[in-house]
Amino acid sequence: MASAQKDFYDILGVKKTVDAKELKKAYRRLARQYHPDLHPGEKKTEMEKKFKELNEAYEVLGDEENRKKYDQYGMNWKEAEAYERARQQGGGAYPGGGPGGYNQGGADFSDIFESMFRQGAQREGAGFRGFAMAGADLEANLPISLREAFTGTRRALNLPDAGGTPRSIEVRIPAGVRDGERLRVKGKGAPGRGGGPPGDLFFHVQIAPHPVFQRKDSDIVVTLPLWPWEAVLGTDIPVPTLSGTVRLKVPAGSQSQQRMRLKGKGLPKRTGGHGDQFVVLDIVTPETPSPEEQQLYEQLAKFDHPDPRSTLLREAAND
Repeated sequence: MASAQKDFYDILGVKKTVDAKELKKAYRRLARQYHPDLHPGEKKTEMEKKFKELNEAYEVLGDEENRKKYDQYGMNWKEAEAYERARQQGGGAYPGGGPGGYNQGGADFSDIFESMFRQGAQREGAGFRGFAMAGADLEANLPISLREAFTGTRRALNLPDAGGTPRSIEVRIPAGVRDGERLRVKGKGAPGRGGGPPGDLFFHVQIAPHPVFQRKDSDIVVTLPLWPWEAVLGTDIPVPTLSGTVRLKVPAGSQSQQRMRLKGKGLPKRTGGHGDQFVVLDIVTPETPSPEEQQLYEQLAKFDHPDPRSTLLREAAND
């Protein structure tokens, strides 16, 4: 039975040979055209439907790997892996010579499976009736914050199943998870066939950049502004960490870009313990000094000091 759904390329109004840049342009143009907020009244419901179809089409074709599967298998691309496994278990004997024989017309995988089962039963007799096929694995991106990576968290997600019906899935994200790490939720992929187990659901963790904390594996780096007199005289100041504010003793005579270590204030490690936090000192000067400050700086300039640029100039001249 052929799928009644529209072709994703038709929905986006592009040819199958369109490149990624033109595909995105087409999507953005239509997204502006169909956005429901721009169509109040009677047309809103129609635009909501078009907008939903548009987003679904771009989510598939806008992803390089998913687009390849869609081009090969049509609307049932999500079941491609399940089909391949089933074909291999069935001896690859399905007529048509392989998956390429089914993709052009958007063939329904249910028909393919049923036909394959029938053929298998004819070949193998009653024993083949027990043939079971695992469902396909599904993949999705999971954006989280750096603090969630630090503490670990849980997410309740609403995802469509293979038939498009919404289902709620809770995902546990362990503390110390890494950016790009692949998490597995067993048995939450596409349903199996013939009594086979469901596939698994895989999430690719995407940790959002933080304006203060920069991650380096399990370590955290923070740039800390410091007044010149704090660097010269030394000070004791508050420093933010992912577990709260701590006090840091800056020694007298500290230099700009000097790194100080807060042991165990980084992210949790899978092997136990935590990474460290490194504080990089950044000496800043007053942009608009008061008259009194200006006078003090002028007095300071009258003292004899070693030239801080002498090494720089010497090495540049000898290169």
